[in-house]
Amino acid sequence: MQKTITKSQGAHDLPEPVRLYLSYLQTQKGLAESTLLAYANDLRRFEAFARFRHQSTQSPEKIDRELLQAFITDLHRTGAAKTGISRKLSCLRGFFRYCRRQGLISADPSAGLKNPKLSKPHPTCLNVDQVFALLDQAAGNDPQALRDVALAELLYGSGLRISEALNLNLTDVDLGQHSVRVTGKGNKERIVPLTGKARERLLRYLDHRFAFPAPIEEQAFFLGRRGKRLQRRQANRVIDRLSSMAGLPQSISPHILRHSFATHLLESGADLRSVQELLGHSSLSTTQRYTHLSLGHLAQIYDQTHPRAKE
Repeated sequence: MQKTITKSQGAHDLPEPVRLYLSYLQTQKGLAESTLLAYANDLRRFEAFARFRHQSTQSPEKIDRELLQAFITDLHRTGAAKTGISRKLSCLRGFFRYCRRQGLISADPSAGLKNPKLSKPHPTCLNVDQVFALLDQAAGNDPQALRDVALAELLYGSGLRISEALNLNLTDVDLGQHSVRVTGKGNKERIVPLTGKARERLLRYLDHRFAFPAPIEEQAFFLGRRGKRLQRRQANRVIDRLSSMAGLPQSISPHILRHSFATHLLESGADLRSVQELLGHSSLSTTQRYTHLSLGHLAQIYDQTHPRAKE
């Protein structure tokens, strides 16, 4: 019997087949708690819609393709984003595949359902001067300020996802080797290098980490004010505050620093596969979203320097 997902992960009110599916994702697939919560919320919304139509995931064999199509239509009608609809469909597909493997259904009602066509917006990016203005905020000896600039320097200098940076433990950071061991999506590990400036900022923060009221057994690298692991919402405020102090015209999210890292590498001549490895992308097509920015940079250089372009 599979272990059901815990109450803390937000699934205690869901039908048993859904709880078992989420437990499977947790124990067999190793999905992060934030992802499990998102899936639980998606399945909860579908369950509410199904009950309105007098059906339930408690009896997945009774759910048909017509109900799923009606659910998608309702999401469109209520203004749900295409990315959100795609994620919900992906979650439902996974659930019904699981049900079929477990013998709970004989046919998959989600088979053949297509995701809405997504536009592929190019990542927002800062220029080098803007990044330097954000990173050059004076930290003094204030532990929180030292933590903030160290986090920002790591996000830009090594291209980490914010979740990867916040999940770092003390043993993951090797300042002697100028590297960080990162656990990315799908629990895949990679080693990423540290810039000299990032190493300096991380070292200064570590020298003052004791000022946070953390128990001695706490292994989180980045700590919040109460001595526990720094949370995503707090980290978002950190980067937003630094961008405001730097006088940047827009609100900056941690992910924009990762986008800027990739773009600046490509503009400086780094090859696409190396950037893919550094970012931890499983697919090269994901990294290729950045190439339009570097190509735009090259086109500008061409226009400014090529004799025929001046004509």
